[in-house]
Amino acid sequence: MTATEYYTQCPECTANLIQDYSKGEFICERCGCVVMDGTCDFGRESNSTDFEEKSKNTRASGSTSFALHDYGLRTEIASGSKDYAGKSIDYHMAEQMNSIRKWHIRSRIVSPQERRLSNVLTKINETCAAMSLPKLLLETAAMLYRNYESKQEAKGKSIACMAAATIYLACKKCQVVRSLDEIVEATGVTEQDRSSVKLASKYYRMMVMEMSAFSEEAPTQEMPQQQVPVTTAIDHYISKLSNMAKIDTKVERLAIDIAHKTDDHMLADGKAPNGLAAAYIYVASILLGINILQRDVSSLSGVTEVTIRNRCKDMLTGFKLTVAVRPQARTGFA
Repeated sequence: MTATEYYTQCPECTANLIQDYSKGEFICERCGCVVMDGTCDFGRESNSTDFEEKSKNTRASGSTSFALHDYGLRTEIASGSKDYAGKSIDYHMAEQMNSIRKWHIRSRIVSPQERRLSNVLTKINETCAAMSLPKLLLETAAMLYRNYESKQEAKGKSIACMAAATIYLACKKCQVVRSLDEIVEATGVTEQDRSSVKLASKYYRMMVMEMSAFSEEAPTQEMPQQQVPVTTAIDHYISKLSNMAKIDTKVERLAIDIAHKTDDHMLADGKAPNGLAAAYIYVASILLGINILQRDVSSLSGVTEVTIRNRCKDMLTGFKLTVAVRPQARTGFA
């Protein structure tokens, strides 16, 4: 049945229609003419309030996901040793079920492309779970990799590095502050293997160039999903360092305020954002009289103490900070 064949009244006698839910038909209440048949019921699953009764009367499966290579539309064979009635099955039937389960898993992947897609998406799921990233970022990373694989051949590339590059691009898209080193380390690569970080950054640049993922212009209707901010706001880096160092909230607020007032491309261009955030936090702590060591901030931000001092020198040289001191009311008696 198409949209042109949908009727609200009987075409024979213009009477109202009665819907038969069991047969999917619309019948005229006056002449009994079957006006429409084979219609879909888009109503509620059931009127039950019990969870078990709802699960028995459900018509559809669970929600689909881009993070699974078959979008979650698959049938799983349970690994239990009991039947539906709760009785234990014998040894021969258990061996047969294990064999069927093994071949069922193998038959879901029929080509090298699907196997590569399954491996990369599995690694993306594991990395996002290890870093406690939200599900929105997981779905975004899976969608970005699917778009990249549809445009560019991913054969012969490292699975872990490709997954790390995709997650890093998704973090940029979702405004989540995570460094590439953290993501590569979460994939299971040791810190000594710096070649994996370089390879992941190479794949990241490749994805950006192939998909045109970054743009300074506003999102358009032609590519609404591909437009990503060029840079992440410095507020996110300051908040991340403040949370990691457990710094007082007033230091964080003052650092963000200074960052907004000293917003200049000449200061930020070519500079690491985590180094700038550490410099803002250090300056704010000095103005508030809170003792924070450069060594502690540098260890958390991943930059050296010299970098923090250079960023502070650039900030104080290019801008003039005026500090207004409020006199405190004297208490007690002289």
